[in-house]
Amino acid sequence: MAIQEIKVPDIGDYSDVPIIEIHVQAGDTIQVEDPLITVESDKASMDVPAPAAGTVKEVKVKLGDTVSEGSLVLLLESEAGVAAPSGADEKPAAPAGKGGEPLPPAASPSAPAAPSAAPPAGPIADFSRVHASPSARHLARELEVDLTRVPPTGLKGRVTQEDIRNFAKGGAPTVATAGAPAAGEGMDLLPWPKVDFSKFGPVETQPLSRIKKISGANLHRNWVRIPHVTNHDEADITDLEAFRVQFNKANEKAGIKVSMLAFMIKAAVASLKQFPEFNASLEGDNLILKQYYHIGFAADTPNGLVVPVIRDADKKGVAEIAQEMGALAKLARDGKLKPDQMQGGCFTISSLGGIGGLFFTPIINAPEVAIMGVCRSYWKQVSPDGKQSEWRFMLPLSLSWDHRVIDGAAAARFNVHFANLLADMRRIIM
Repeated sequence: MAIQEIKVPDIGDYSDVPIIEIHVQAGDTIQVEDPLITVESDKASMDVPAPAAGTVKEVKVKLGDTVSEGSLVLLLESEAGVAAPSGADEKPAAPAGKGGEPLPPAASPSAPAAPSAAPPAGPIADFSRVHASPSARHLARELEVDLTRVPPTGLKGRVTQEDIRNFAKGGAPTVATAGAPAAGEGMDLLPWPKVDFSKFGPVETQPLSRIKKISGANLHRNWVRIPHVTNHDEADITDLEAFRVQFNKANEKAGIKVSMLAFMIKAAVASLKQFPEFNASLEGDNLILKQYYHIGFAADTPNGLVVPVIRDADKKGVAEIAQEMGALAKLARDGKLKPDQMQGGCFTISSLGGIGGLFFTPIINAPEVAIMGVCRSYWKQVSPDGKQSEWRFMLPLSLSWDHRVIDGAAAARFNVHFANLLADMRRIIM
């Protein structure tokens, strides 16, 4: 029997990532690919699998420790040598430059084209000429991403796992230098002011979480590159709210609880069917009209905002949507959402209903072309016939849309249609 040191494999460009779960303890018998620990990455978590079978002799890490590539995880007692991890085929030779360093994939001198919003159909292309680690190649196969199309941001043209995740969700590669514009996109802005804030009083420096760093870069890109316009409206949800309360009370023992957001997702699907240009993505001079209805909802977590996606919402009832939302929201709060649970969205709803506010301007979640923002509902005295007033329960709506694809008249009609559906959900079945 031999004692092997099991270390953290190549996890891309991440370093000092915290351990959020330990799955084994001394004395456990494990098989190849069994998860040993789970570490937290940018928007999700990833398992470190066992490269060999055997018996755990000693665990060398504890919950909350930070690890990097090469960190010792545990001692394993086994008969065989360490097997190659899944996907770690012999690395093919890459073209060499000075000093024998591999060169990045061939690229034009100009900025790389924006990646496709969705992975290409059909078989994955040959990755042999791409400079990427075995773990990155394995991730690309899992997400069905063509590595040859992913713009690299790593050292010496290396494609990182972060590049792959950004490409898979239709995002742009992370800019290596903060604030540096991509080629051809400089806006001649004044430099960011540098201030020694400690001159004015006590300060504390707090690093941004990984989620905020990545979502912040995406939000900045979306705000700068998409011509946003926001329409505001109100939906009369008096009857719907009464039905929701009654439904939840009747199903309390079954543990079913439906939020207003679940009804809004169904209303969004019906509205997208009525206005297909809202269920689209812009690629160059072409508009990609989608024939599926995957609805994202913004989930607030301790580490920042993430957007889980309810897939095929048109085929699910409100109660089923509510249960799936609850499960995804819990995964988001625990930092365990998988990349495919945040991909493929057609339209996003961002709700501040539990907090407050009246109206706001939500930022479009590219490559989508619109997003619905909702705030806390309120009672309002209205006069439908202009003679007699009554109190109604109103939901404020804020629809942001991409003016390159949608015009003001279509946006107003979409908002009115969405509001009418919430006022009387029976319209959905007509």
